[in-house]
Amino acid sequence: QVQLVESGGGLVQAGGSLRLSCAASGRTFNRYGMGWFRQAPGKEREFVARISWSGGNQYYADSVKGRFTISRDNAKNTVYLQMNSLKPEDTAVYYCALDRLPLRVGGLNSADFGSWGQGTQVTVSS
Repeated sequence: QVQLVESGGGLVQAGGSLRLSCAASGRTFNRYGMGWFRQAPGKEREFVARISWSGGNQYYADSVKGRFTISRDNAKNTVYLQMNSLKPEDTAVYYCALDRLPLRVGGLNSADFGSWGQGTQVTVSS
């Protein structure tokens, strides 16, 4: 069973940056797409970004496009989310997730992911 552990969350002022990391263990990491989702208080979990198993394809929610960058290092079994120009509305718990199926390029819904981390809090002050 795969384990995902996020880190890098914290408190930052609007306009600032954070980099989230998600370390994976227990499965052939480099065969699976990875995603980031977030959930703000009182709201449903929403898609943020996805990267394909090879790293060659990235997808972003419109709300973060141009500000966030997803990347991965398969040698380190780690996926990253670089977040720049943060806004108060980015405040949420951020979760990384691993695709249910290997070698899939698409899949942007939470149902496409079978393993989840415990989440890391990101708070952006105005």
